[in-house]
Amino acid sequence: EVQLVESGGGLVQPGGSLRLSCAASGFTFSSYDMIWVRQAPGKGLEWVSAMKSGGGGAYADSVKGRFTISRDNAKNTVSLQMNSLKPEDTAVYYCVALGYWGQGTQVTVSS
Repeated sequence: EVQLVESGGGLVQPGGSLRLSCAASGFTFSSYDMIWVRQAPGKGLEWVSAMKSGGGGAYADSVKGRFTISRDNAKNTVSLQMNSLKPEDTAVYYCVALGYWGQGTQVTVSS
């Protein structure tokens, strides 16, 4: 059974940082792309970042230069380092793989 469990969300002031993590199980983690998607209050889903199985990150224009995706194939985890956070980054962040979604973790950027 595929499981994706996000952690690391919380409340942070504008300009602050958070690091999200996603622990994956139930599939051969190193063989698959990992994706982060977010949903802001009252808005649709937004693709944020992805990392291919072989490495190399891609980012939405809205987060490029501020967010960094990484993966640890030994630990079956993918992380999203978020710096210079803005109020518009407030959203539930989901880890996605193989069409499966985690439960999400709330990120709130507010003073």
